[in-house]
Amino acid sequence: MRTTVTQTMNRLLFALAIGAAALLGGCAATKSQSNSVYDFGAPGGAATPPQAPLAALVVADVTGSPALDNERMFYRLEYADPLQARTYARSRWSSTPLEMLTQRLKSRIAQSGVKVLSVVDAAGGVPMLRVEVDDFSHSFESVSASHGKLTVRASLFDGHRLIDQRSFSRKSAAPSADAGGGARALATASDAVAADIIGWLAAVGRPKQ
Repeated sequence: MRTTVTQTMNRLLFALAIGAAALLGGCAATKSQSNSVYDFGAPGGAATPPQAPLAALVVADVTGSPALDNERMFYRLEYADPLQARTYARSRWSSTPLEMLTQRLKSRIAQSGVKVLSVVDAAGGVPMLRVEVDDFSHSFESVSASHGKLTVRASLFDGHRLIDQRSFSRKSAAPSADAGGGARALATASDAVAADIIGWLAAVGRPKQ
């Protein structure tokens, strides 16, 4: 009798262990599925080369607000409280917006035919591009309509001498009213700003000494 009771208890304990493992596995899967990670995606086709691209260019890391130096995804409700920056609870960027903008800008400039150098690899006589972000936002005009907007200030230097400076701004409609839609809109706006900067670099060039 005692053996039968013991076997029954063992079976119950085994069944409980299996059930607990399945429950924990399900919770882990649900947790991983509920957290979404976004980036700008792989660069598309090569940008149209400017008429007279620079031979080489030092591209410094993009700078901006400390709020852009982490992976949180922000949005604003312009129709309710445009001064409040809200955070998506279950969505984040794969890296900081500043890092993503730096990489996308370098990729697009390189696609245009310019040799891209980092600050540490800079050689004497190579002009330097510095870009500062003034606005990187996903904003809702209404409950169902939103857009991504990127505004930057680009400066081209020859050593310590400023050659030219210009601001660029692009806005793109979000395909959906959520974090994914905002990510796609900001990726599109970022590519458009990069193309504008490439065109500007071609027009400015580097003055002869």
